[in-house]
Amino acid sequence: MRYIWLVGLREFLENARTKGFWIGIFLFPVIILVSGALPILLAKKGISTRHYVVIDQTGEFAPKVRTELGRQRTTEVEDALHDFARRDPAPRELARFIRASGSNQPLSRLDLDGWKRHAGSNYLTVSGFNPPRAAWLEVPVPKGIHPSNDVPSIEAQLRPWLRGEFTLPPSEANPSPKLFAAVIIPRGYGVGTNESASLRYWAENTADTSLRDSIQRQLSDELRRREYRSLGVDPAIIARVEARRAPITDLNPRKAEGEEKVGMADRLRQWAPSFFVYLLWVSIFAVSQMLLNSVIEEKSNRIIEVLLSSVTPGELMLGKLLGVAMTGGIMMTAWFGSIIGMALVQARIFSSAAAAGAVNPAASLPTDVLSLFQSTWLLPGFAAYFILGYIAYATIFLTIGSLCNTLKDAQNFMGPVMLVLMVPLFLMPFIPRDPNGPIATIFSWIPLYTPFVMMNRITGSPPIFDVIGTGIVLVGFDILILWGCGRIFRLAILRTGQPPRIIELFRWLRNR
Repeated sequence: MRYIWLVGLREFLENARTKGFWIGIFLFPVIILVSGALPILLAKKGISTRHYVVIDQTGEFAPKVRTELGRQRTTEVEDALHDFARRDPAPRELARFIRASGSNQPLSRLDLDGWKRHAGSNYLTVSGFNPPRAAWLEVPVPKGIHPSNDVPSIEAQLRPWLRGEFTLPPSEANPSPKLFAAVIIPRGYGVGTNESASLRYWAENTADTSLRDSIQRQLSDELRRREYRSLGVDPAIIARVEARRAPITDLNPRKAEGEEKVGMADRLRQWAPSFFVYLLWVSIFAVSQMLLNSVIEEKSNRIIEVLLSSVTPGELMLGKLLGVAMTGGIMMTAWFGSIIGMALVQARIFSSAAAAGAVNPAASLPTDVLSLFQSTWLLPGFAAYFILGYIAYATIFLTIGSLCNTLKDAQNFMGPVMLVLMVPLFLMPFIPRDPNGPIATIFSWIPLYTPFVMMNRITGSPPIFDVIGTGIVLVGFDILILWGCGRIFRLAILRTGQPPRIIELFRWLRNR
């Protein structure tokens, strides 16, 4: 046992001395912080202003489209002005129009109506305030293209502009802008249903459909209003009827009497295991890969022969498993510690703000996360399934490393293992919807998938028979894997040359 601990300590120190180990630990909380803000930042800053033209041969629809897009742009700028006004200290011009927060308001709010009455039409012009970049900008029709021509001729002339062969006149947003999209509303639009009477939307980029969708919604509303009028129905009445929504209260029969209402904490409880499954998958794969690389490197450098002169193959194998397990344990402790630490800090910040009379709609999220850890078996379950899953997969990876002399040789064995590892990721979206259904139950009893599937079911109140039974099966499977892979490891660790064939591995298992 002493030699197992010595090998394990050596393996742990080898990994702990690397820069990548510490970078991985400290990078995780940074990733958590950035992942929330980065998508918003990229949505605002990552895409340049896109230019488009509108050619309306009917003369009826383009003004309505421009009005709607202009309204959306005004709302966007006003929202940015609200954020600007909540700065500390408040902007000088807006200070007298800042109001204390209400029960459903952010930490502070701008009395926009009062500011509009005071500033008039220039209410968006505030010193120090830079309106957000416009996502879309309509430009005049390029010279030489006559909107009154037939549609095929217009489209033929627009093609070079849409392909970027010609550029538009410079603007404040872009010194050399290109035409991103063209909207053509042909004569007779909205009268029939054939393609010749449909709106023509031209764009090379088919991934960004925000402009197309916005125009389609506005024109659909306008066509419906016209249809209502032709039928003698007041569109305002229809709009009022369509605004009605069926009131629904979500209730959970497992909750205590008087607390049955389902809230954000309950939905977080339902889907949080999927995040833990992904984290479990990443952690098991990462630490198992450490073992694979370590064994192959020591075999290629002939260090393994020096180690085996002092310890047995079994002690070496168990020591390596123990050392990398300690590495993974420290990594997991640091990751979960950072999550809990950030939740505690955020909860304290929101609590202080609430004591000062400020209410934030997102204030309950950190408290919900902490409550999730306290009221569920997520953390103990993760620890248990990490250990049991690690023993199975790490032993397999360690054995693969003993069979191969180079990483290139290991790829042939890694292919099937990776296919097996990918299955839990495919199941992640389905199991929370039916945590005790047939798919979840069947895969829970397959030992290679048990850690991931049971982790995904852990907040879905799985039957105690499934929890205990699959746990016993998984422990038995780990013992079987350790026994079988230990035999292969003992015979393969000093082997050189080509990796053995599968049939030869079965012979090794049969021979004593």
